[in-house]
Amino acid sequence: MSIIAMLILGGLVGWIAAAIMGRDEGVFASIAIGIVGSIIGGFVSMLFTGGDNAVLAFTWSGLFWSLVGAVILVAIMNAMQGSRRHHAGM
Repeated sequence: MSIIAMLILGGLVGWIAAAIMGRDEGVFASIAIGIVGSIIGGFVSMLFTGGDNAVLAFTWSGLFWSLVGAVILVAIMNAMQGSRRHHAGM
C-alpha cells in the first residue's frame, strides 16, 4: 500500500474514531490517530483472533481493527484529558 493511501485511510479512520468518541480533531491529528490506532488495532486483533495480521494490504478486517484501535486511543486521550481537567481546579 502506498504512503499516500495509508495517510488517507489513517485520516479517515482517525476522523471516524474521533466522531464516534465526540472529539473534534484536525486533519493531522486524525491522521496520527488513525495510524497509531491501526497499530493498536493490530495488537487487539492478534489477541482476539490469535493470527498475525501484519500485512501492508487493504482488507475490510484490517480497516475494522484499525477503527477499533483508533477508538481505544481516543478513549485513552479522553480519559487523560478528563483527569487533567478534573485536577486543574485543585
